[in-house]
Amino acid sequence: MPYVNIKITQEGASPEAKAKLIEGVTNLLRDVLGKNPQTTVVVIEEVPTDNWGIGGETITVRRKRGA
Repeated sequence: MPYVNIKITQEGASPEAKAKLIEGVTNLLRDVLGKNPQTTVVVIEEVPTDNWGIGGETITVRRKRGA
């Protein structure tokens, strides 16, 4: 049973976009590894930009300065 955890910043991904991610990842595992879609689990976690850092600063700060 494949388990995939996708983490994205919490910046308004639509339910439709998330559904496409889940479907696409499920299909990719089926096509590439022959995994059964009925037993494939995909979880999307949305992380606030204050809780995600790159290069010693939060995504919130990076977005504000346009990096």
